[in-house]
Amino acid sequence: MITTDFAPGSPCWLDLGAPDVRAAAAFYGAVLGWDYEPMGEGEDMEGGMFRKDGKTVAGLGRLTEEGARSAWMIYYSVTDADDTTRAVERAGGIVRVPPTDLEEWGRMAQYSDPLGGQFAVWQPGSTKGVDLVDEPGSLSWTELYTSDAAAAKEFYGGVLGWRFSDMQLPGGGGTYFLITPAELPEERMHGGLMEVPEEDLALAGGRPYWHPVFTVTDCDAAVAEVTGNGGRVQMGPEDAQGVGRLAVCLDPAGADFVVLTPSQD
Repeated sequence: MITTDFAPGSPCWLDLGAPDVRAAAAFYGAVLGWDYEPMGEGEDMEGGMFRKDGKTVAGLGRLTEEGARSAWMIYYSVTDADDTTRAVERAGGIVRVPPTDLEEWGRMAQYSDPLGGQFAVWQPGSTKGVDLVDEPGSLSWTELYTSDAAAAKEFYGGVLGWRFSDMQLPGGGGTYFLITPAELPEERMHGGLMEVPEEDLALAGGRPYWHPVFTVTDCDAAVAEVTGNGGRVQMGPEDAQGVGRLAVCLDPAGADFVVLTPSQD
């Protein structure tokens, strides 16, 4: 499970790059019950914070990178962003945004893994991360789809110190690799990675991609809000044994995410 103690290697922040900030704010407000608070003066809608019951759950900003797709960026907590950057370079990754101070809040950097999967890290200052996780309307899991699970495990294990455990998917669906931060027990696992054929990565142009999983109280109701507000459903809703009822969704701009009602077992 994800918690807000944000041990090194665990997810601590996420933000969405959207071509239309106002539309994204309205969509996620309907689907996840989020309120949007613009940063700065005025209503220019360039960026701000999503909140659930007054607690920060994610960030939102205008997509400005030329040729980039709208997507969620997941940040993992690190003790030293510069050390992590050197580890990424040694492991064959690409530094997309070098370590950068964001006032007193912290220090961030963004990368691509050797196959092109994009992720980020956060070295906390006054801000450790989001205020709410593992509750309805908040982040509860992170997931990587990749064409080479072995290479991904080697890269992320070396850069972020993750440990992996195997889980066989039902019906011969392959192996799912569960992720746990270094030196933490398995009940603190925070995500997984799965090898899929390259043609199944068309959403990101054949490159691996991460997406967030958000807990909801009623998966089917959330899916109805997705489709009723201009989004699409890639898979589901369906029941996953021991996990819950879930659906893989796209927002109106094509950013992917999962909604999950956890099982009560």
